[in-house]
Amino acid sequence: MNNRYCVIMCGGVGSRFWPYSRSSKPKQFIDFLGTGKSLLQLTVERLDGIVPFENIIMLTNEQYAGLIEEQLPQISKNQILLEPARRNTAPCNAWAAYHIKALNPDAVIMVAPSDHLILNREAFRESVLRAYEFVESRDALLTFGVKPNRPETGYGYIQLGDRIDANFSRVKTFTEKPDLTLAKVFLESGEFYWNSGMFFWHVDSILRAVRELAPDIAARFEAGVALFGTPGEQDFINGMYASCANISIDYAIMEKAINVCVERVDFGWTDLGTWGALYDVSDKNEQGNVTQNCQALLVNSHDNVIAMPPDKLIVASGLDNYIIADAADALLIVPKNEEQKIRQYVNEVKLKYGEKYL
Repeated sequence: MNNRYCVIMCGGVGSRFWPYSRSSKPKQFIDFLGTGKSLLQLTVERLDGIVPFENIIMLTNEQYAGLIEEQLPQISKNQILLEPARRNTAPCNAWAAYHIKALNPDAVIMVAPSDHLILNREAFRESVLRAYEFVESRDALLTFGVKPNRPETGYGYIQLGDRIDANFSRVKTFTEKPDLTLAKVFLESGEFYWNSGMFFWHVDSILRAVRELAPDIAARFEAGVALFGTPGEQDFINGMYASCANISIDYAIMEKAINVCVERVDFGWTDLGTWGALYDVSDKNEQGNVTQNCQALLVNSHDNVIAMPPDKLIVASGLDNYIIADAADALLIVPKNEEQKIRQYVNEVKLKYGEKYL
């Protein structure tokens, strides 16, 4: 167990949850579910008994160090890797691997987003333990695949290849966020699973893949390999990180590698990436409406998700399938079927009004 590490990616802005998720306090630091704990705190809590706490690494933007220390006061500063710039998930995963390799050459690593919802904690634990055992004995890059129950266009998909055993298969193809027609084909075929964005690998396996498939990124980290695990590591990262390619781990590594496998899992997974995803997992009234921590009088209104400050009342009539999110200085009103456009709207707000509302 001492060789098992978990890298929690918690540096994203979460713009699709705007206006509640802001650059100053993104969604992973917010209690969206009304549990009294943020999504990040719930992510760490799920790892109890699976990974030694001291082997949990936070990978985040430097502006969120204070939020992490506030929400996880037991964490030490050397467990937090601070990105000086946002360069997507390939550079940050490469950095985490080089860092952990310096600490433990025999490490096996789990990579977990900080904003997912897991409903069945025990099934999650069993799946994670199987995954660690799988990569401990194989040169493989492993991801969790979730059986789809709808033609979702906001997720990436994995096409299953040859079965390895009852739980694992080889990966045939990846497809990133298909349109609705293709998503329906994927669902009906039974060959495609959602890509959960959770990964497992031996530290040597991922570093080998980075060197072979993303040599430009590897070269930048190799230049300072002697500094990893030393006081000079952060200064080296600060000096070179912004020059790394801005590319995801999926595009840079997973879609190119020949040793990618998938564990088929079922533990009530949801990527809480959108208001619609929050709607799906929240309690609803008889009209199908979800109200998050607010007072609402809804007349002839159905299947809406409404988030307001707790001291604010909303009265609405004749409203169906809408997202209404009021964050005091910004109000969002969009049809639920346009939620994938929220990121575009946020970019337009930035162009017109600057950083004030972000």
